[in-house]
Amino acid sequence: MTIERRDLLIGATALVALGAAAPATAGKGQAMYGLIGKMTAAPGQRDALIAILLDSVDAMPGCLSYVVAQDTKAADVIWITEVWDSAASHQASLALPAVKAAIAKARSLIAGMEMIATTTPVGGHGLAVG
Repeated sequence: MTIERRDLLIGATALVALGAAAPATAGKGQAMYGLIGKMTAAPGQRDALIAILLDSVDAMPGCLSYVVAQDTKAADVIWITEVWDSAASHQASLALPAVKAAIAKARSLIAGMEMIATTTPVGGHGLAVG
């Protein structure tokens, strides 16, 4: 399976783990930006790919929540759920050195990526609404 550059960039932030440790908010009156993605590891490489995702624990500016989860039915599938203070913060994260390094390290372990949904988070545990 061929991974398109655009798909790789859209899913790139899936390669950096755990944004902010403390509850954070979007700016007053600013809508949060959310992404739900599905990443398929090369056969037998899910744990190695997850290790890369979780190894980069540097905070990303504007990242309020970043969750990496194993699919319970598909042995090579990973789900990534992200919440950002804005779409601009998400876009800016793609230029971070840590994101670029993680992409380079993980590229050979990724069999496919899908952007499942773009969302507008309105709150939840750990997400204080500004």
